[in-house]
Amino acid sequence: MPCLAGKPASADWVPSADGTEVVDVHADQAWARCVEGMRWDGQTCRGTPVLATHKEALALASARRQADGLDWRLPRVTDLRRLVNETGARRGLSQALFPAAPHDWYWAATANVDASAGSANPYNYGTVMQSQDHTSLRRMTFVNGWAVDMDTGDARGDMPKRTSRLPVRLVRALD
Repeated sequence: MPCLAGKPASADWVPSADGTEVVDVHADQAWARCVEGMRWDGQTCRGTPVLATHKEALALASARRQADGLDWRLPRVTDLRRLVNETGARRGLSQALFPAAPHDWYWAATANVDASAGSANPYNYGTVMQSQDHTSLRRMTFVNGWAVDMDTGDARGDMPKRTSRLPVRLVRALD
């Protein structure tokens, strides 16, 4: 995982020419530099972050896809975790690459995370309570969604989709 916090952009992480995106060369992805509701002014992100329910977050991605003609989407847990420096004294997002980013949990589009792959906390109550045939998990995906803490990289799948209001950062594949 790249170490971004407190460091200038590396060769793998570079701002786009107009500064509105951060390109992850390794993953062939372009990230919105600002969360939804904020806009790049040439030096920083300004405005008020939109705090959205999961359904509203998906709608924001769809609206941006239609407006820009680019395939913007809500990122998966693994995508968001790539942005987070999880080690060292300066954990979290790089302020140089993602200025004025809210210190919060962010929505992910992930429907299910394989805890055995190390991408989720296996001691999280929601993960532990899965039944043998995963029927409770299937039922819970309609009610709860996945989110990532952008300060620590922790992921959890028990965020109530209808009532939790979280920031939204979009990603797209490079053309």
